[in-house]
Amino acid sequence: MVIVAHAADAKEAQAEFRSHRPDVTLMDLRLPGANGTDALIAIRGEFPQARVIILTTAESDVEIQRALRAGASAYVLKSMPKNQLLEIIRSVHSGRRHVPAEIAARLAEHLGEEDLTARELEVLELMRDGNRNKQIADKLSIAETTVNFHIKNLVQKLGANDRTHAVSIAIRRGFLKV
Repeated sequence: MVIVAHAADAKEAQAEFRSHRPDVTLMDLRLPGANGTDALIAIRGEFPQARVIILTTAESDVEIQRALRAGASAYVLKSMPKNQLLEIIRSVHSGRRHVPAEIAARLAEHLGEEDLTARELEVLELMRDGNRNKQIADKLSIAETTVNFHIKNLVQKLGANDRTHAVSIAIRRGFLKV
């Protein structure tokens, strides 16, 4: 194995990929500017056969799902032993995909659950920011009863006890940034 390039941000990652066209790319999710999944989407948009391994500390199921849907060949944690990482790189190079058991288990926890709608995510963000239902309704130009409906759905979909618990769960799972 030979390292052909490294990049400090998403834009540089795209340029280096375009220049070197590596067999396998290791990509962190946490990059300055755009995140690693956005870089992955851009690279695979231009080079659909690109083999990209997400190597990160991010364990939220939302981030994992987004990266895998975007075409990541593997999703591994930086805490993984180096010998296992080398095996995964070789496996991806040979055309296989890899998701470690602990990542697969995290995904399986929420398999079959409904995704949150764009509006529900907006309501969640406003809840996280401390807005009351009336304020949320005003900011989104919807009725307060509609806000109540969205909150009821959020609590149910996230398996929460109340709106505060829903925000906490949404942050932990990666639906919301802190």
